[in-house]
Amino acid sequence: MTIAPLYSPGTKIFAVAPMIDWTDRHCRYFHRRLSGRALLYTEMVVADAIIHGNRDRLLGFSPEEHPVALQLGGSDPAKLAEAVRIAADYGYDEINLNVGCPSDRVQSGTFGACLMREPQTVADCVAAMKGAATVPVTVKCRIGVDDQAPEAVLPDFLARMVAAGADALWVHARKAWLQGLSPKENRDIPPLDYDLVHRMKRENPDVFLGINGGIDTMDKALGHLEVMDGVMLGRAAYHNATLLTEVDEKIYGEPPSRADWDGVRDTMIAYADRVIASGGRLNQVTRHMIGLFQGFAGARRYRQILSDATKPSAGPEIIAEAFSAVDIAGGPKIPGEAKTAQAV
Repeated sequence: MTIAPLYSPGTKIFAVAPMIDWTDRHCRYFHRRLSGRALLYTEMVVADAIIHGNRDRLLGFSPEEHPVALQLGGSDPAKLAEAVRIAADYGYDEINLNVGCPSDRVQSGTFGACLMREPQTVADCVAAMKGAATVPVTVKCRIGVDDQAPEAVLPDFLARMVAAGADALWVHARKAWLQGLSPKENRDIPPLDYDLVHRMKRENPDVFLGINGGIDTMDKALGHLEVMDGVMLGRAAYHNATLLTEVDEKIYGEPPSRADWDGVRDTMIAYADRVIASGGRLNQVTRHMIGLFQGFAGARRYRQILSDATKPSAGPEIIAEAFSAVDIAGGPKIPGEAKTAQAV
């Protein structure tokens, strides 16, 4: 299988969004079992933490996760450049700058979505990161924040990022309201403006632009890719992970094939064994698997069994027990069951 370099001309990309507390290395390892081609993102890692913290814990990942992108948080060009240099030894395929997260913790550090108000600072950060990087440097942003007018803000922001050397921009097609809405509400309440993001692509045909926000089915993803270069799913890919089994065929044109569920089961059992042997906990792995098999007969029982992974006596064999509860051969049959999914 020949895979084109990230962001090469004409290449379409399907990505799983960076999600704090969710897209850790165990989640990414699991998602890679479902799609060999999707671009996977780390949780946001703050540049200061990389410079001063436990680098192996923050940056380590399994080689099987490739292609994988590191998302950084920060607003100091020198610190971000240093974090990029440190991360180079770990072999990430892309470095991404977070200009979209609206949480209070991120705002207090003067990075994330509040940087939409400081486009020149972001441009300086991108230029510094590019100077230190040997892989693509990208930006994930919103269409604006608070009382900004996206029609005015976004074109200027994109132009500055391109001028600074950004290789691609991923745009969450919502504003972020930094006052008055929680991070969760910021993922749902501000209205989506896909038309604006699509227009940005039409006006910038030579710039890689990806879209994020409210995309929850493969049909919607394919619809956006008729205009955009990339499509990024977050919660939909996490809570309904079976969707990822369609990516390689429908996005990347790989030959049709049936999901190797026995292989997924056995690989995750072996992986859980290694995590436990290295001092980790079973639930660190299985909590990311709860969203598999949405709509399949037996999925509710599957989730119940995996929830027992928090018990001290539970071992990796619980994964096999959970898989055996699902009518995998019958495929998804139960409309609406996905609405009951919970991350554990």
